Amino acid sequence: MLDHLALQVADVDGTAGFYTTVFASLGVREAMRFPGQGGTVVGLSGPDGFPKLWLGPLVDRGDRPVHLALTAPSREAVDAVHSAAVAAGTEILHAPRLWPEYHPGYYGVFLRDPDGNNVEAVHHTF
Repeated sequence: MLDHLALQVADVDGTAGFYTTVFASLGVREAMRFPGQGGTVVGLSGPDGFPKLWLGPLVDRGDRPVHLALTAPSREAVDAVHSAAVAAGTEILHAPRLWPEYHPGYYGVFLRDPDGNNVEAVHHTF
């Protein structure tokens, strides 16, 4: 069900260093990094090499909304989430599309939940 979690942090490099050091015995390592909104974004992975914990700069002050991604079985399912969200009057952050900056075949839609969190439905095609 869960695909990945993104956290906003005050010091991306410091926090990435903490996770990769403290949880090294679990196989946690830096899988990728790229420029994002407000600074560097780091993707951490476990032994499988797939980034599941994302660390990004503190963009939202005060309460820190969580980014939650749910795995979709197909692109059609992602599109169905988008349709249902629109029908419910949900704020759409990004309509469904490919996100090649994450990896080829990454297809997702992003929306706000009732508490302001950034929630995503994502399908991975490799």
